[in-house]
Amino acid sequence: MVLVLTDAEIDQVLALESLADEVEHALVKQAAGAVERPERPHYPVGEELESDDPLGTGLVMPAYVHGEDYFATKLASIHEGNADRGLPTLHAQIVLADARTGEPVAVLDGTRITNARTGCIGGLAARELASDPVRVGVVGAGAQARWQTRAIAALCDVESVAVYSPSDSKHECVEVLNEEGIPASAAESAADAVRDVDVVVTATTSTDPVFPADALAPGTLVVAIGAYESGIQEVEPAVFDRAARVFADVPEEVATIGDLAATSLTAADLVPMAALFEDGSAGRKSAEEIVVVESVGSAVFDVAAATAIYETAREEGLGTDLAL
Repeated sequence: MVLVLTDAEIDQVLALESLADEVEHALVKQAAGAVERPERPHYPVGEELESDDPLGTGLVMPAYVHGEDYFATKLASIHEGNADRGLPTLHAQIVLADARTGEPVAVLDGTRITNARTGCIGGLAARELASDPVRVGVVGAGAQARWQTRAIAALCDVESVAVYSPSDSKHECVEVLNEEGIPASAAESAADAVRDVDVVVTATTSTDPVFPADALAPGTLVVAIGAYESGIQEVEPAVFDRAARVFADVPEEVATIGDLAATSLTAADLVPMAALFEDGSAGRKSAEEIVVVESVGSAVFDVAAATAIYETAREEGLGTDLAL
């Protein structure tokens, strides 16, 4: 029998505080080379449906963490045009299987899991590299802007959040965060959002830098999570020029994205984010340092998060058992 977990059921058992622990463990195992994480193929989808151009990108993301009971494969898609359709940009499904036998044990809606585990990167970064209480500036107002903010609020004491987007979506984002008890307000510009804050989050798919480097105050932590390929650039080179260190969840992949391609930095210049949890000297050296964390995501985070959610849901009697 295979347990099928819907988004609503996953929502019932998902707790960002405990999920962050799973992501931290996955980061450490990944940095140690104790994971299997094949290259994730991505391919255009939807060509010739409405035009000659593709409508989105499909991704396949398999992973296994050594010593764990389960492995996973995530099927994901990114359709930027969905914003105009009133649909999520990201859709994902995760298949969890027994590492001893290969038998499938669960099929999970992966959209919330993907958003939450990605948000945990920002939460962990803020916990390790910022001091409470934190003032947060967010550029972007979509799902990931909310999840980054939620995770930071789950792991830190948040004093205020300023949200900027060129569209009216910033007001909707602020309303959602306020309803969840997170003190947020809309900013009139990206510079206003990132000025005089402790943590800056960029959560866009922009092809051009989204805030001016000179707006950053000394001591700012920048968490950039939107650029996942070479054509996307959220952070201008001057930010890296000012940064004391640049951390990455997957250094060899982060080195290829648009943010880094515009600089002279290579994978060897990036500090694995796992070092924050293993080495007390890897973090901030002074309160004045600007520090950057870049994230492209990893299927290792998916299998860690899906396993924890599956086990909790099974304990609580959630989900539907089906025979395939």
